[in-house]
Amino acid sequence: MIKELTKSEALFERRKSVVANGVGVFNTATVQQAKGAIIIDADGRELIDFAGGIGVVNAGHCPEPVVAAIREQAGKYLHTSFNVVTYEPYIQLCEELAEILPHGEQTKVMLVSTGAEAVENAIKIARQATKKQAILCFTGAYHGRSLMAMSLTSKVSYKYNCGPFAPEIYRLPFPNFYRYRGQRDMDKFVDDELKRLHESALNLVDVKNVAAVIIEPIQGEGGFNEVPQRYLEGLRTFCDQHGILLIMDEVQSGFCRTGHWASWQHYGVQPDISTYAKSMGSGLPIGAVIGKAEVMDAAAIGSIGGTYIGSPVCCVAASATIKYMKEINLNERAIEVGSIITKRLKNLMTQCPEIGDVRGIGAMIGLEFVKNGDPTQPNTEVCSIIVKGCMANGLVVLSAGTYKNVIRILSPLVITNEELLKGLSILENEIKKATSQKI
Repeated sequence: MIKELTKSEALFERRKSVVANGVGVFNTATVQQAKGAIIIDADGRELIDFAGGIGVVNAGHCPEPVVAAIREQAGKYLHTSFNVVTYEPYIQLCEELAEILPHGEQTKVMLVSTGAEAVENAIKIARQATKKQAILCFTGAYHGRSLMAMSLTSKVSYKYNCGPFAPEIYRLPFPNFYRYRGQRDMDKFVDDELKRLHESALNLVDVKNVAAVIIEPIQGEGGFNEVPQRYLEGLRTFCDQHGILLIMDEVQSGFCRTGHWASWQHYGVQPDISTYAKSMGSGLPIGAVIGKAEVMDAAAIGSIGGTYIGSPVCCVAASATIKYMKEINLNERAIEVGSIITKRLKNLMTQCPEIGDVRGIGAMIGLEFVKNGDPTQPNTEVCSIIVKGCMANGLVVLSAGTYKNVIRILSPLVITNEELLKGLSILENEIKKATSQKI
């Protein structure tokens, strides 16, 4: 007797037959409807969302003011191309972004469609502003899958047979304190990493030809690794000493995820340029490059932009998202959510030695799994079991990290405490079950 497929299983069978295999499957969940922090799958089952569309729905699935703004704009005009016919939603959004994410005395903005596109344009702007070519980036970095963004991305498995890559890209080790500290305290570790940074001018690249350094203050795909405060301050100083622009990639960490509009505001270190996307539009494809006016204006006319930059529908979605985030104090809620998550997981850490670290800023929290308590022995296998176990019990969660040994939590920040605690209970149970297998 042949077992009848569920609707979710049937959907995946259709996917296999028509969608290119290179489009990854990070979780086997399906969806027919979503609201707040809850996904209803193709079979009508409720799932608690701890993935947030990879950090895209900080304001929740289908926030009503955003949906209303999209509907209203869709009835007016869908597309004219901002390069051809200027429209107010683009300008209004740029004004709003400049207000909440000021870069120096005067800030200017350009809108794009994706995070990768934001990174591509940020690099072009930096090169034109400095008349230099080289770019410094970091291990563990993820900046996207377009050519320049992929060249900057560290993880090799995202780049198999995709070369040749963009030239003049130079990579430094990210100052990952948990993994590489050894017996050193934070001060000694940062001293050594800053020394390595300065030595790069002697043994890695001609510093006089470096246009920009690009960094995620808290790495997303790389495993939610936080840059140490003093290192970021030292990096800012290094850039100033050598006439290098500092670009901060906030695509995953922006828009309330860390309790700030951008994580660089948590550090108090000002970038020259920063990039955004994901939760900026509550699910509609929109991103932004924001920077000091004199830097942004260095780009030649026609050298940045594109047909779909700042779609009017996406612009109103982003403006409505920002307004909604302000009205419900979502930055403050991120701190509350992060506190609840961190407290629960640090308590669990005392019971599960396989959890090597619980870290993050605001509600951008990761759990790293290792073997034998050793930060250099990643436990990839246990993460895969946890993700599958959580899915079977109604929780959508994702892994991250170079070795996929980090469970990352990116739940919508509008999640209720009841939903959050229920999701954490499922996660805890699956961690205990998986780690009891002594993988």
